[in-house]
Amino acid sequence: MDMVINIKERTMVKPAKETPKDPIWLSNLDLMTTSVHITNIYLYRNNNGDAKFFDTELLKHALAKVLVPFYPLAGRLRYDNGGRLEINCNSEGVLFMVAETESVMDDLVGCAPTVELLKLTPFIDRSAGVSSFPLLAAQISLY
Repeated sequence: MDMVINIKERTMVKPAKETPKDPIWLSNLDLMTTSVHITNIYLYRNNNGDAKFFDTELLKHALAKVLVPFYPLAGRLRYDNGGRLEINCNSEGVLFMVAETESVMDDLVGCAPTVELLKLTPFIDRSAGVSSFPLLAAQISLY
C-alpha cells in the first residue's frame, strides 16, 4: 500500500478565551517522556454520506473551547532557570491539520502498524528544540 496524503490545511488552534500564563512544573514521571508524542489513529466510516461528517471548522471551534480548561496543552515546553523542563502556558496553540487521500479506508482496517500509517498523523518538526513544537497535534485525514 502506497498512501498519498495531501495536506490541505495546517494551522494553530489557540484557546477561545484568555488563559492563565503561570508556568507548570513537570513531575518526575512527565520528565521521562517529554520528547514523545503518543500516536493514536481512529478511523470513522461515513455510512450516511453526510457532507458535514467531519466538519473541520466545527472541530477547530470545539478544540479552541476545550483548550480553555485544558490550557497547558496549548503551551510549549521550556527550561526554567534551574534547567528543569516546565510547561510555558503561552497559548501558542495546538497543531491542527486537514489532509485528503485517495486511499480506501478498508485497506487500512486491521493492518499492522507500519511507517505508512504514520502518514495519517501530523508531522512534528523537532529540529528547532523542545520549545518549538506543540504539545498536542491532530490531523483529520478525509477519504
